[in-house]
Amino acid sequence: MTANPPIARPKLVLASASPRRLALLQQAGLDADALLPADIDETPHRGESPRAYATRIASEKAAAAVKLRATQPELKESFLIAADTVVAVGRRILPKAETREEAEECLQLLSGRQHRVYSAVSLITPRGYERKRLVEARLRFKRLGSTEIEAYLSTGEWRGKAGGYAIQGRAGVFLVKIVGSYTAVVGLPLHETVSLLAGEGYPVLAPWFAMA
Repeated sequence: MTANPPIARPKLVLASASPRRLALLQQAGLDADALLPADIDETPHRGESPRAYATRIASEKAAAAVKLRATQPELKESFLIAADTVVAVGRRILPKAETREEAEECLQLLSGRQHRVYSAVSLITPRGYERKRLVEARLRFKRLGSTEIEAYLSTGEWRGKAGGYAIQGRAGVFLVKIVGSYTAVVGLPLHETVSLLAGEGYPVLAPWFAMA
């Protein structure tokens, strides 16, 4: 009795250099065949809501990555995933902290209060169609003392992170409550991403069978 031949799958492109998003894809059993991080202007528009901002940036990242994909013929028939994650307090969009001062301001603002994380996914199919999802999670941090904030800043985990923290790291000890998708807060909502792929015919479960 011969084993079933492996199912051929289209190539998968991740429009990001984020190790977190790559690891989340791998957690779902999906391997990215190429990383095409997009360099775009991520400045919020005046009066733009966090929801609209996350959705727009994910779409713009996808569009920029599609242009890069066009220069690589081997990726022509690939599926492409782009995502953006936004931390917000009310309508205020918190920055992706690049300085210690920015991260400290974010943590002081988040201390002892509820905030929201919006994670948008844009899927570009091989035929050029875009499918989008937006996921919202609500979180609350404990009240942070100055020593806790200083200790967290010393770890450097805040660098480049929306809201100045990485929930999958040491900041997890600050989390009192979360309502919504944990993977969305990390950077890529797995349920919605896999659902988008499956809905467009991508064999998302084929790698699972290959492990048997």
